[in-house]
Amino acid sequence: QVQLVESGGGLVQAGGSLRLSCAASGRTFSGYTMGWFRQPPGKEREFVAGISWTGGNTYYGDSVKGRFTISRDNAKNTVYLQMNNLKPEDTAVYYCAAVNYCSGYGCYDPSRYGYWGQGTQVTVSS
Repeated sequence: QVQLVESGGGLVQAGGSLRLSCAASGRTFSGYTMGWFRQPPGKEREFVAGISWTGGNTYYGDSVKGRFTISRDNAKNTVYLQMNNLKPEDTAVYYCAAVNYCSGYGCYDPSRYGYWGQGTQVTVSS
């Protein structure tokens, strides 16, 4: 089992920045590809970003490319999502997730991920 706990959400004005953290415990963290997903009110969960266990491969959803950066620190069992130039449409509950293995567009599919955090709310005001 892998337990995931997100933090760092909050209320921010458009154009501002937030950094989300996801702390993992349980099984070896470094073997998992990690992802961030979000679910806006009344909408389906969507892929935001993913990172391979080495950190060598990163993936981003089209709507966040150039604004968000995913990173991980395996020594701290933590994955981060740096969010810059936030927009009101970024408002959502953000979830951290872990999968044993995925590659390319396979990492965009939430059904591939077996472990999920409880989510953290991000609200961007206009």
